[in-house]
Amino acid sequence: MKKMLSVAFAALLSAGFLTSCDEDQEDIGMNMYSISGNANGAQMSPAVTTNATGTITGTYDANTNVLTYTTNWTGLGGNATTGGFFAGSAGQTGTSMGTSWSLVANAGATGTYSGTMTLTDAQETQLLNGGWYYTVGTATRTSGEIRGQITATRM
Repeated sequence: MKKMLSVAFAALLSAGFLTSCDEDQEDIGMNMYSISGNANGAQMSPAVTTNATGTITGTYDANTNVLTYTTNWTGLGGNATTGGFFAGSAGQTGTSMGTSWSLVANAGATGTYSGTMTLTDAQETQLLNGGWYYTVGTATRTSGEIRGQITATRM
């Protein structure tokens, strides 16, 4: 009888452990976000007249606070020279997130830039609540020729 109780107790402990592991793995998956955003001159503040457009795609892992992204742009009025992330709502001038992309002069009017950054808790809150945007600028439009608000969607 003691042996049966011991086996039953061990089985219950194992079942509880396995359930806990499943929940932990679900929690990890629930903390992944895909990011996206389309950029153009109309979103700049003030608006810029340009035919240029851009996109951003990537992921944000809330467990590690790591943002991984790729930006693409096409049709800029000159070679891309700068880019970066800003905290701000659509239509408002924002505050730099301290991450600027110094793009080489041969980045071109059409190009791509990829990177990663680790976010603070405050930055994570802003990003997940739609309070971030990105810009790509040129030598003649150093504050940005195109801008795109970033959306984070739970995966």
